[in-house]
Amino acid sequence: METLTIAIAKGRLGKKGLKLFEETEYAIEMEEDSRKLIFNNANKTINFIFVKPCDVVTYVEKGVADMGIVGRDTILEENKDIYEVLDLKYGKCKFVVAGFENQDLVKKNEVLKIATKYPSYVYSIFEDRGQKIEIIKLGGAIELAPLMGLSEVIVDIVETGTTLKDNGLVVLEELDPISARLIVNKVSYRFNYEEIQKIEKVLGERR
Repeated sequence: METLTIAIAKGRLGKKGLKLFEETEYAIEMEEDSRKLIFNNANKTINFIFVKPCDVVTYVEKGVADMGIVGRDTILEENKDIYEVLDLKYGKCKFVVAGFENQDLVKKNEVLKIATKYPSYVYSIFEDRGQKIEIIKLGGAIELAPLMGLSEVIVDIVETGTTLKDNGLVVLEELDPISARLIVNKVSYRFNYEEIQKIEKVLGERR
C-alpha cells in the first residue's frame, strides 16, 4: 500500500489532532523532545509532517501531503484548491467584525479602515458590499488597532470575546464559524480514495 502523508499544523490544534489518532493503527511514533519534522505510524503507512498552519494548505494543494489538519481560518485566508472533507469539531471559534459599541460598518463615500491578520479573507467578505475599505495587516494584538486610532474596526477570530470586552470592544457582526478541519489533496482523493475514506471515518468516530 502506498504511504500517505498528513500535514499537521504546529501548535495546539495540531496536538489535539494527533490525539484523534491515538489507539488506532495510525497512531504516531514520536520520540520525546525530538526535533524531527517527519514521523511515521507503527506500520509505516502514514508519514506525519509538522509545519506552520499557513503552510498546511500549501503542502496539501501541491500534493506533497495527501491530507492535512488545520483551522478553517487558515483555509479561508489561503483560499487554496483543496477539498475540505471533515469538521473535527474542536478549536471552535468564529470570525467577527469588532469595534466600539454602536459603530456603523457602512460609511458612504468614505473608506473603512480594517485591521486584521487575514487580509485576503477580509477582502473576500467586503468586495461585494460596495463599501470602500483599507486593510491594515497586523501580526498580533489586533484589538490595539482601534484603541490607538490605527483602524476603525478589526476582523479577527474570537472564542469567548473576553479580550474584546477587556479592551472596550464589542462584536459588530459575526462572520464564519471556525474549527479544525481535515483537508485533502484533490488528486490524492481520487487515487487513494479508499484509504482516505478509512482515515476520515476513524477521525469522524473519534472527534
